[in-house]
Amino acid sequence: MASSRAQILLGLQKMPRGAPLGSPELKNIGVSAALAYQYVKRGWLNKLGRGVFTLPADELQRDATLKFLARQMPGLHAGGKTALAWRGVRHNIAARERLSLWGVKPGKLPQWFSSKFPSRYVSKELFHKGLPVAFGLSPLPESPNGPLVSEPERALLEMLSEVGLQQSAEEARHIMEGARSLRPEVLRRLLHECVRVKVVRLCTQWAQELNLPWCADARKALSQSHGAGQGRWTARMKDGTTLILKP
Repeated sequence: MASSRAQILLGLQKMPRGAPLGSPELKNIGVSAALAYQYVKRGWLNKLGRGVFTLPADELQRDATLKFLARQMPGLHAGGKTALAWRGVRHNIAARERLSLWGVKPGKLPQWFSSKFPSRYVSKELFHKGLPVAFGLSPLPESPNGPLVSEPERALLEMLSEVGLQQSAEEARHIMEGARSLRPEVLRRLLHECVRVKVVRLCTQWAQELNLPWCADARKALSQSHGAGQGRWTARMKDGTTLILKP
């Protein structure tokens, strides 16, 4: 019994730092749910939430924690304005920006995560179901083993989908002005697969007004999309602004 406990404690000491420990990881080293409860009482584990723990004095790291969460939430990735900022496309840098996290299914981020990393979760359908879930997602080049982050083309469309809702039009336009190096073939594919008329037209109209290098590619994608040739698109946004987008 003592030997078994010693082996378990040794196993805990060898667990990776900076990430939560879930019930499956603990079970692999012989810690059952009942035993985990006992270890919490003894101060050998800290409980974050149901079936989620950390080692005492361990500090959660953002990327490691995102990877842990992605195993529980399908398609979870950093998207929108967050992804653009992480990839070097930004306007202003807030002292503590809320993370924009996207996923496939509706849900909520756990409280233990949001309290440590201020975030919001988005699960709106932005692309046709035929588009591979991981298209336009990859770790950051400097963190090849890190969490998935939208590539600039996908992140831009995610941000534009939030304009008038959680994202101001003025800031989005300023950020988009810095997105000058998008890959035309990736952007065309995403625009073609995009199911939101507002996003396709807003991307195209602002690209023309800002004279971005890829505006012709965006225009071509619009001409092939369901939103082309249907007159002006007008909508009153949640923040009170009115968007008028040309065909």
